[in-house]
Amino acid sequence: MIAVMASEGLAHDLLRLFPALDEMSPWLSVPLLGLLGCALVTGWITVFALFAIWLERKVAGHIQCRLGPMEVGPHGLLQTVADGIKLMAKEDVIPRSADRILFIVAPVVVFTATFLLFVVLPFDKHVVVADLNIGVFYLAAIASLEVIGVIMAGWASNNKWSLFGAMREATQMVSYEIPLGLALLSVVVVSGTLGFQGIVETQSGWFWRWHVFRSPFLALTFIIYYIAALAECKRAPFDLPEAESELVSGFHTEYSSMRFSIFFLAEYAFMFLVCGVATSLWLGGWNTGIPALDGLTGPLGIMIRTSAMLGKSMFLVFLQIWIRWTYPRIRLDQVMYLCLKVLVPFGFASLIGATLWELAFPGRVWFLQI
Repeated sequence: MIAVMASEGLAHDLLRLFPALDEMSPWLSVPLLGLLGCALVTGWITVFALFAIWLERKVAGHIQCRLGPMEVGPHGLLQTVADGIKLMAKEDVIPRSADRILFIVAPVVVFTATFLLFVVLPFDKHVVVADLNIGVFYLAAIASLEVIGVIMAGWASNNKWSLFGAMREATQMVSYEIPLGLALLSVVVVSGTLGFQGIVETQSGWFWRWHVFRSPFLALTFIIYYIAALAECKRAPFDLPEAESELVSGFHTEYSSMRFSIFFLAEYAFMFLVCGVATSLWLGGWNTGIPALDGLTGPLGIMIRTSAMLGKSMFLVFLQIWIRWTYPRIRLDQVMYLCLKVLVPFGFASLIGATLWELAFPGRVWFLQI
């Protein structure tokens, strides 16, 4: 219901962009418009997940001096589709000793938390589901729901490996939310707003107005956020909750068929989400860094700005994949050491430094008045 209500804004933007739909608007009810927005978000998540899984296999293959999937479709583009069909054809098995209700609900909770986060992610000033004036606060609140679904999955499976994975996930995500929150707060302090649209607008103009170039402290908060986001996504070298060599896939060991694919879908959707948030808060969002292009109106301007947002976000996704196939998994004590003794102190220092920098040099970029 929340997603349907919030997606009405995106639907009305679509009516303005496509005159044919606008003529039909008197016959389209408000719930139908909301469902249209939800369908578009769901479609984007599905398409991105299919592409990201293929991309990860290809990147992994080339890093390991092989080709990756090549047989199904041109350059293996349809391999993920074939795997999806195979998963849907598999039997949906629920362990006899599992808590049936929690076992069924857990993947839904994980996916719903990720889905709701796309509500505030702006692809353009006109392509956003809901422009909330507390967007960053909403993001931090809803993102914490995913860990609840993971704990439910691990506990309900009645499997010691699943339970170990859920315990690792709870420890890791709750801990890394602290430096991640400090990084978000640093941007909020400098921007003076909690809304994603407002934060992106403060970075309009030439590319050196982006927050990552605004001060050395904001550049450091970007690094802190990206490392914490890797841990939140359970990506290597922070993939301890899934650790196939130790926990036989961890919290989703007992899942099969569509329930397993829902976890997979939510993971890759969350990868894009955290990269999209990083783009919006530090890399200018939909701004290309060239005022002449950013000022274009109409469908062409929307396409350029949306492409800029997608391009920067996809580059950060590629870095996540690159890191996974480059660095080995670290131990749990090293994960906690990095969080509590490295990222948290640097996060507090960066927050204070970014605030003092803005007070001392308001409107300046690296001591240069722009």
